[in-house]
Amino acid sequence: MTVPAHHNVTLVTGGTGGLGKVICRRLLAEGFRVAMSDVDAAALAAAAQELAHPDMITCQLDVTRPADFERALDQIDERWGGIGVLVNNAALTRTTPLFEISPEEFDAVTAVALKGTFIGCQAAGKRMRDAGYGRIINMASLAGQNGGAATGAHYAAAKGGIITLTKVFARDLAAHGVTVNAISPGPLDLDSVRQLLPADKLAAVVKTVPVGTLGDPDYIAKLVALLAHPGAVSATGSTYDVNGGLFMR
Repeated sequence: MTVPAHHNVTLVTGGTGGLGKVICRRLLAEGFRVAMSDVDAAALAAAAQELAHPDMITCQLDVTRPADFERALDQIDERWGGIGVLVNNAALTRTTPLFEISPEEFDAVTAVALKGTFIGCQAAGKRMRDAGYGRIINMASLAGQNGGAATGAHYAAAKGGIITLTKVFARDLAAHGVTVNAISPGPLDLDSVRQLLPADKLAAVVKTVPVGTLGDPDYIAKLVALLAHPGAVSATGSTYDVNGGLFMR
């Protein structure tokens, strides 16, 4: 397999959020070139100032819009000559009780996480297929495997769908030098998780984790970098569980 010069050029969606920013920071530290994307222009500007790295650019991107992906990919092509890695991380996390979820809220949550992942895999996957090389990493969740004990049904359904989409794209792209994998974290030690769950509910969640602690976001980011490596040629169609023992198979 010929590895192109742009193999380490990475687009990260939802890059300004808690886990997204950790992923961007880790990839930069590992020598990747990173296009951080987000729908929020102000958040992008603040994150760019915080990370301040010469190998990072920002792209305003609504993952539900194919044209936004194409524009971001064109921007990456112009800067670095192509994309080697896509990290589909963008999501809306909601904890609305099951019978209080409106159809509109269900659509909004699944549009970002599930449809956004599909559009990203499709848009970047075509270019990777044509180039004969690529690495796609989709951020799933324990919620998509256990039904979402602490998150909403729409979020859990979207994350379960991401695991299935990962297999579909992995099968179709395998012969073209493109691997597609998912990472399925359990609850992570992030400010965003603490903002989502009241302290008493979060403490109750931690008590259910067999290893007795929240997951390390930087470890998830290191796993992203590992799957993004050219040597990860045989790792495809898989979902990597990092959940403290909450879900075993």
